[in-house]
Amino acid sequence: MTTVQEWGRPVGDANGVFADGVVTVPIVMVDTDEGITGVGFGPHGGLDTVFAAIEGEDPRGVTALYDRMLRQTFKAGHAGAVFGTIGALDTALWDIKAKAAGEPLWRLLGGRDRRVPAYASGLDIGLTDDELVSVYQVYAQYGLRAAKLKGGLDIERDRHRLTLVREVLTEAGHGARPGLMLDVNEAWSRKQAVRHVCELERTLDLTWIEEPVRRWDAEGHAVVGRGIRASVATGENLTGLEQYRPLLAAGAADIVQAAAVWGVTHFLRVSALAHAHDVPVSPIGNTSVALLHAATSVPNHIVSELQDLQPPLGVSLDLYVEDGAFVLGDAPGLGLTIREDTITGFTRRSSSLTADSPNVRPEQAGRRLLAVTDHGPAVQRRPRSSLGCGPAQSDDGVAHPVRG
Repeated sequence: MTTVQEWGRPVGDANGVFADGVVTVPIVMVDTDEGITGVGFGPHGGLDTVFAAIEGEDPRGVTALYDRMLRQTFKAGHAGAVFGTIGALDTALWDIKAKAAGEPLWRLLGGRDRRVPAYASGLDIGLTDDELVSVYQVYAQYGLRAAKLKGGLDIERDRHRLTLVREVLTEAGHGARPGLMLDVNEAWSRKQAVRHVCELERTLDLTWIEEPVRRWDAEGHAVVGRGIRASVATGENLTGLEQYRPLLAAGAADIVQAAAVWGVTHFLRVSALAHAHDVPVSPIGNTSVALLHAATSVPNHIVSELQDLQPPLGVSLDLYVEDGAFVLGDAPGLGLTIREDTITGFTRRSSSLTADSPNVRPEQAGRRLLAVTDHGPAVQRRPRSSLGCGPAQSDDGVAHPVRG
């Protein structure tokens, strides 16, 4: 089945915006012969083919079944939406395994602390200044003191919006410096990335820059990392350890990310690989409850993304947000409740593949010479130094150390 996330405002990134704020959320539900149902979120592409690998199997052997699903797609390949289908089924199997054990997944996986540190992520590129401030004031009320903004199209607009959010979080934190991140969703070339971030770092302390270049460009991420002071975060769109290895081998990722849609087993394996390189890991996604459970059990988790404060339509979660962290509950499995009657009764659906949606890469992405503004293109300012980024400066003109 498919439900929706109703944001009540535009959401998107440098590639496009869902103007109505309605985003589709596919759900997979797996039943067992003992009456246990597991739930996973993710695409349905190739579902019948992939499900054949686990049908009739004991769901408690979830990691072995994950590899069976990978083998099931051997000839056609498992990247893209099919990897999301595997991840959704894998998540449902972990849900079943924990329910069968009568434990929340975080405890089954060996987690000790049910609190998972969070940062705010508003998918906010389509918001006015007033709307942006209002959104992050709400996040701040839940104790969040780090924020990731969407940007990458205009240096000065990014600087202005980051400064607005910094002021909101600084005030909420009684003067404590907040964490600021910028996500550009693969919108830049290597040189654009270094130039844009260097200019921002003259007045802002960025914790990380996310997906500055194409997801597979290990050398490009390394080039960007050497040219800036912020950490480089990437990985949410990578599908399999074979795609992470070049990035880690090149020292190209300071923060390794994994998307909730790819499943629990994928996240655990990515975390282990990153840990072997002494790199922290951070889950990505809106309904990332499964990876929140898994994050409690890995030694290198740093922080998890918190997008909408409300769950998708027809979905209830056994968790809450308090003092800047997700707090997981004690319900067996993932603690998910699906109200099928609510979902099936909803008729309006978002079109996720329109040309102006975030899911379609713009023609000019990665090769823009001019900034994109509401009033037409504007020339981007050149950095004032040809020797790389100078010390990060606050608005008081004083250099400050950079986190990350």
